[in-house]
Amino acid sequence: MTFAPEDERELLATIEDYADRLDHLVNNLLDMSRITADAVNPLLRGLGWHQILQEALRGVPGERIRNELAANLPYIEADAGMLERVVANLVENAVKYAPDSDVVLVARTGAGITVGGRPASELLVMDHGRGIAPADVLDLFRAFQRLDDSASSREDRSGIGLGLAVAKGFTEAMGGTLMAEATPGGGLTMVVTLPLWTGGQA
Repeated sequence: MTFAPEDERELLATIEDYADRLDHLVNNLLDMSRITADAVNPLLRGLGWHQILQEALRGVPGERIRNELAANLPYIEADAGMLERVVANLVENAVKYAPDSDVVLVARTGAGITVGGRPASELLVMDHGRGIAPADVLDLFRAFQRLDDSASSREDRSGIGLGLAVAKGFTEAMGGTLMAEATPGGGLTMVVTLPLWTGGQA
């Protein structure tokens, strides 16, 4: 069987897309098994939020992202690989469930931002999608729970609901917290809070 060049390109693009999805699914399954087995051992060091964005945003359409991170933010204490997965899963979730919205990345630090009694910095992954009801916030982070399962929309049934559970597990393993809150004006904001790095030169 032979295909026209444009049909062949479309088929190859579809195969690549599904291969990427399968790879992401397998990684999330493996990560979730590590988290539930308490076998996550982060290698903590000083990192800037900006240092993990290139890998974390790989595969996300650039026009969907608004990077508003300041250039002079202090370093956080994190594992680079885990933090990449956290941000990648949060951005992927926002892109999926807020298809008509930009995904905005903002970081902040200062008085009153702490975690575990330590000064901290926050990364906000913001969208202006449909948001969720306050009563459904806790369900977001349960393994195998999808937004579709508790919302009226059923337009996208792909995925098995592990991304946010993995993101929360990795964030907590690094000594941080992951919370969800309403975006001002509508939508959902994921807030990753990690302690500031207090070591020497990162």
